[in-house]
Amino acid sequence: MDGEQPAKTVFDVDQYHRLVQDGPCFVCAFLSGHPDYRHHRVYEDEDTVAFLARYPTQLGYTLVVPRAHVESWVEQLEEDEFRRFQGVVHKVARAVAATLPTERMYSMSLGSQQGNTHLHWHVVPLPPGVPYGQQQFHAVMAEHGVLAVDDAAQAELARRISAHL
Repeated sequence: MDGEQPAKTVFDVDQYHRLVQDGPCFVCAFLSGHPDYRHHRVYEDEDTVAFLARYPTQLGYTLVVPRAHVESWVEQLEEDEFRRFQGVVHKVARAVAATLPTERMYSMSLGSQQGNTHLHWHVVPLPPGVPYGQQQFHAVMAEHGVLAVDDAAQAELARRISAHL
């Protein structure tokens, strides 16, 4: 899988909303080893972890998170902590781009106090040739479907990205 996007499948957004609003913090559950919250790691250090998204809309869609349960980068991270964190985001984005054909790298912080409260930065490679109307927010929204990726393919992709870090 050298950048060729797998087919997309319908994503149950309502079920996902229930999971993130009623379930545990997905990042803390993943970091504690909860079997229902497994992800493929691509990077980790003492403060930060990066892993492939469980429901990717683009191949190589990666989340970068602080190990500590931080909900607001504005209020809870000092400037030097934020700069170190963003340094990891940049490093991970470069590794993803070195692994997959990438026309543009998207980077954003999403989440809500109503669900997915743990700070997480999305690093999303847009492959070349995507029509303009399917780029930007459209390209990252699960409402437009998620890639049908299997565990073995994600594990191999994580290994390949990690090799660039």
